[in-house]
Amino acid sequence: MSEVQTDLDAIVVGAGFGGLYMLHRLHRLGLKARIVEKAGGVGGTWYWNSYPGARCDIESLQYSYKFDEALQQEWVWSERYATGVEILRYLNHVCDRFNLRRDIQFNACVVSAVYDEAGSFWTVTLESGQTLTARYLISASGVLSSANMPNIAGRDSFAGAVLHTGNWPRDGYDFAGKRVAVIGTGSSGIQVMPEIAKQAAQVTVFQRTAAYTIPARNAPLDPAVQAAIKADYRGYRERWGRMPLAAEFEHRNVSALTDPPESARAEMEARWAKGGVSFGAAFNDLMMDSEANKVAAEFVREKIRATVKDPATAEALSPKQLFGCKRVCLDSDYYATYNQPHVSLVNLAGGGIDRIVPEGIVVAGKTYACDVIVFATGFDAMTGSLLRMGIRGKGGQSLADKWAAGARTYLGVQTQGFPNLFMVTGPQSPSVFTNMVPAIEQDVDFIADCLGYLKVKGLHSIEAQAEAEDAWVKHVGAVAESTLYTSCNSWYLGANIPGKPRVFLAHIGFPNYVDKCTQVAAMGYEGFALL
Repeated sequence: MSEVQTDLDAIVVGAGFGGLYMLHRLHRLGLKARIVEKAGGVGGTWYWNSYPGARCDIESLQYSYKFDEALQQEWVWSERYATGVEILRYLNHVCDRFNLRRDIQFNACVVSAVYDEAGSFWTVTLESGQTLTARYLISASGVLSSANMPNIAGRDSFAGAVLHTGNWPRDGYDFAGKRVAVIGTGSSGIQVMPEIAKQAAQVTVFQRTAAYTIPARNAPLDPAVQAAIKADYRGYRERWGRMPLAAEFEHRNVSALTDPPESARAEMEARWAKGGVSFGAAFNDLMMDSEANKVAAEFVREKIRATVKDPATAEALSPKQLFGCKRVCLDSDYYATYNQPHVSLVNLAGGGIDRIVPEGIVVAGKTYACDVIVFATGFDAMTGSLLRMGIRGKGGQSLADKWAAGARTYLGVQTQGFPNLFMVTGPQSPSVFTNMVPAIEQDVDFIADCLGYLKVKGLHSIEAQAEAEDAWVKHVGAVAESTLYTSCNSWYLGANIPGKPRVFLAHIGFPNYVDKCTQVAAMGYEGFALL
């Protein structure tokens, strides 16, 4: 194949955790690369999700890069669970520390990406009309970055302010004296509602499905704890990186069905008091056995009933689905906030919102007047941002058509028919079922090492093979079906988006995924066609 001159060796889409580290690795390979980012600054998810209360649910010392020891040592986290503001500050520090900003083009939204088969390169067109060409196109656009705005009748008729947690105003918003409606009780709704309640005159929460949420017990990070971890940061990362979720979750190899009731209760009480998602690791079979699951589920419901004073509200807030089949959230005073006289819950109970009118929201014929509507309605997860880029591969096939019946990838990093297109934490990689930052670093390192291999071998094209993709899709589905994660409709299955195919979108288990990627690379990128 003759060499084709392109503007760049690689175009990276997105300047969040994935894009920044990808650009750093590309620099180290000596490749000419550029990030195109639709936002006005770095941060990805943490740029857009700047709502009050936005906070990570992985502890700060783990939700951070491990690729550079000096970076690990010099950055000092202030809280156990970092706010979005602090994470954004960290990512800007990383960007400047590694001189990445020079190769980032902001306010650059991708509207199409077309593969040239004859030359084995990609042409990317931006919203401005600018075009760029590159041998490799790497999406680091994020798995929770395409905000979902539900199409409720009359939405555009509302006379007040309309906000979305996934696209928050850069200058914030003053809720003082306002009547606020919050639609959605997933992670962002659970985080933002108590903060809004501190300012607003009235808060009405519209809930479709109650969520399980565990107290975060956030607090300033003890300098002594931080110093102790940093004394052996590498060892700390290695120990927890081999755990199923790539984080310190204190997994306990005990069944909820065989643990004596008093022992089980004590364990759950201790984890509830400590706070954090390690509550779900109290037993080894919560997501494998529905009877075991009920032990944890009923414990959480008891805590809700003990916290929320109004019995009807407590009952409505008590989830009916299995614990963990939808994302388990972390909160700060979420349930207790419902005890305040100016906060109320409207339980949609599957009935939905009738319509939105200029003065508010109509449910079952009743109008709930409000001045502001906050949509905390999540994302078109895993695939949304990819499908919005107008990607076309071999033969002009669109990615949307290829994935019409559900996403299909090999290792979550490539999809057959789209050579030289890579995805960082793409569909069917562990992504949301892990600590996202180690998952990102794993995929970036795999992609960068692959590009280095191609460079050394004088090759110009790599594409997932159909057989390898079929086997991987089957494997991911089989693993999911062996658990309880598929037992309810969730965004893990795309169920929050009308018309989206119901396909489980993540690989469950991080260490075995890492082992598979290592094996594939060691075999000369087995399952890929290289030219």
